[in-house]
Amino acid sequence: MSLAAEQLRRRVPGGIGTYARGLLKGIAELATGERPRITIVASRPPFRPDPLTSFGCPVVCSRLPGPLMTRAWDLGFTRVGRGSDVVHSVSLAAPVPSSGVPLVMTVHDVAWRSMPEAFPPRGRRWHEAALRRACSRAAIVVVPSEATANAVLAAGVGIADDRLVVVNEGADHLGEPDEPAAQALLERLGVLGPYLLTVSTLEPRKNLERLLEAYTLARPKLPEPWPLVVVGPSGWGPSPSPAALGPTAGVVFAGTVEGGVLAAVYRRARLCAYVPIVEGFGLPVVESMAQGTPVVSSAVPSSGGASLEVDPTNVSSIAEGLVVAAGDEMTRTALVARGLVRAAALRWVETARAHVAVWERAVAEGQARR
Repeated sequence: MSLAAEQLRRRVPGGIGTYARGLLKGIAELATGERPRITIVASRPPFRPDPLTSFGCPVVCSRLPGPLMTRAWDLGFTRVGRGSDVVHSVSLAAPVPSSGVPLVMTVHDVAWRSMPEAFPPRGRRWHEAALRRACSRAAIVVVPSEATANAVLAAGVGIADDRLVVVNEGADHLGEPDEPAAQALLERLGVLGPYLLTVSTLEPRKNLERLLEAYTLARPKLPEPWPLVVVGPSGWGPSPSPAALGPTAGVVFAGTVEGGVLAAVYRRARLCAYVPIVEGFGLPVVESMAQGTPVVSSAVPSSGGASLEVDPTNVSSIAEGLVVAAGDEMTRTALVARGLVRAAALRWVETARAHVAVWERAVAEGQARR
């Protein structure tokens, strides 16, 4: 099968990139008899050697750079998947498959509809058109949660509920915590003791501005004035900055942190806060839970009721959650226990197994229609 994974070429792959990498990890962990042969489809590599070859799969590259290739896919000018039994796109940027080859697509959320102010106008137009293309072209649409399935159905874009399949994402992709590297990172940032943590792409819909306001309220009520470490790359739009907050605010911006270093940063934190207004799944929540760290979150699907849920539109609610999860030991113990159970149930190999079942269904239904 062909996996269209252009998101892995992006400057900021984000949660979709994590999903794509997790899916490939899970496929590699399947038993030999279960494991499909995967070919990755993407744009012209920006440099050689192509980093996509690190996944151990053949890579078929377009002669076009990413933006032009995505535009060509949108217009149906190029087709992919010749010789494959199915094509799966990990995002709304999806090609038209070769004749007779079914398309499966993943729709992670429809946040631009419920929170249009958090997306640039051009982005809203592209996402809306891409969702409609997905629902018209795809044999099956994979979504990461019931919430996203309901949102797609409510969008009224002409997809039947039996073409939507919910597949949970995994929590076991960060690898073993790299404690020495995390220690070195935190020392460079001037963080020498306990801290609070938030992890996300820094863009409007992640609600970082309210979280920072809540931290300012919560800080005097914490057992100690622990800093808040903000991890993540800049996305689009304005993001709060240290200068805007003042020199004593206690907020430390760490930039992008990945893999084992991120796992150790999660593990060392008093809590991880993740309070987006709308979210299709919410990987930082389960990444944190997997490391035994209490989580304060909005009602994101990934939490499964294992976090301390707060109202993401209410600064006081977020602040109260921070104080309780950071300082109340009974609450912390309960959150850690619930979080570990939740994270243990989310494994990428099971995500991969569910995807294989979707691909087999798409192929079988396509053959039955011929």
